[in-house]
Amino acid sequence: MDEEELLGIGAFARRVGLAPSALRFYDDCGVLRPALVDEATGYRYYGAGQAPRGVRLRRLRAAGLPLVDVAVVLDGPEEAARGVLRAYLERTRRTADEAQAVVEGFLREVSGDPGGRGVRARVDGAELAGAVRQVMSAAAVGAEREEFPVLGCVLLELIDGEVRLVATDRYRLAVRVLRATDFEGGPRKALIEAQAAQDLAEWAVRQMAVEVECGGVVGDTADSTYAGGTTDAAGFRLRGAGGGERWEPPQEKGRRQKWEQGRHPGPAPEEFPDYRLILEGLEAGRDRIIADRNGLRDAVAGRGGVVSLVMSAGQDGEPELEVTGGEREPVRLRAVFHVKHGTVPRIAFDPAVLVPALEAGVGPDALLEIASADRPVVVRSADQGSFTTLAMPVSERSGARTPAGRADG
Repeated sequence: MDEEELLGIGAFARRVGLAPSALRFYDDCGVLRPALVDEATGYRYYGAGQAPRGVRLRRLRAAGLPLVDVAVVLDGPEEAARGVLRAYLERTRRTADEAQAVVEGFLREVSGDPGGRGVRARVDGAELAGAVRQVMSAAAVGAEREEFPVLGCVLLELIDGEVRLVATDRYRLAVRVLRATDFEGGPRKALIEAQAAQDLAEWAVRQMAVEVECGGVVGDTADSTYAGGTTDAAGFRLRGAGGGERWEPPQEKGRRQKWEQGRHPGPAPEEFPDYRLILEGLEAGRDRIIADRNGLRDAVAGRGGVVSLVMSAGQDGEPELEVTGGEREPVRLRAVFHVKHGTVPRIAFDPAVLVPALEAGVGPDALLEIASADRPVVVRSADQGSFTTLAMPVSERSGARTPAGRADG
């Protein structure tokens, strides 16, 4: 019998309709392993007979199934696969009904001149709204915001053809990157107070596209502006593409009027923490957990104290993610583990930190990257690499939190 035809990762990706990066991800998760990995080069090779599995995997993921459910459909008993598919179908029906009501409401609401010079970036309106809402969950509130007002803001940064939105309360850090379809000018950044950021999201979602303008109202010498506060930098505003309606933070108009009248608008705000230093300090070779995002959120939410996550053995011997702590019974979840060093370390969280990080994600899966029990945990959406949240764990005994970054940068 002839040996099975082997295909390189690029050829196999074209045959099944998946990107090579997706195939590497599914290899890491154990859902679609290559038939052969060259020990010398690390190149992956797939058998032609694996193509039907690859196509089924692609179609299930395109339908939005969580990875743990996909594994059941591909490899589990037939009855279990039917149960997973029926439950997911019911969830999607409910979600579609809710989404239809929201979209129809916005369609009923849908009905400036280009000015100045400076930096401009064009992004999709709905994507900008979603990005603002995602990162806002990490902005400081209450006493933390009183002590460090800058942490109650969302940082909007225009740099390298991208629009980046960042928020942190020192215990969480959320970053979302949008690739601009049109970008010109040098780097600029703006701080948007929380309430103004909420208003921005509500405005942007009604726009087909948004042009962000920064540094062009009174000159281009400054490199930052404080939207909703005061600074000596140039102006910041957004407008709907094609000459549509404009949006400015509530206090930005008054700040600009002071500039036009020759009056100094006031001192610059405190510097926003350098989020790049925090991201660059993350260790390589982290352990990874992939679980149903909503299931994990529900398992963590509503617990009165510290919540612990630990890898445990299920009844069938397969690893499960066990969530314990607070005043609720332990919850076990199916999960996919990619472990570098034997086992994923037991790790504890304040639910007030972890739940918002999970809620801010998109897609059915949450991807947790863990280095140790006392280092920041990266919480990602498995299917959206442009959004990243860092959540600081706590001590299981004391519940004490350690800041992920300092407010003074």
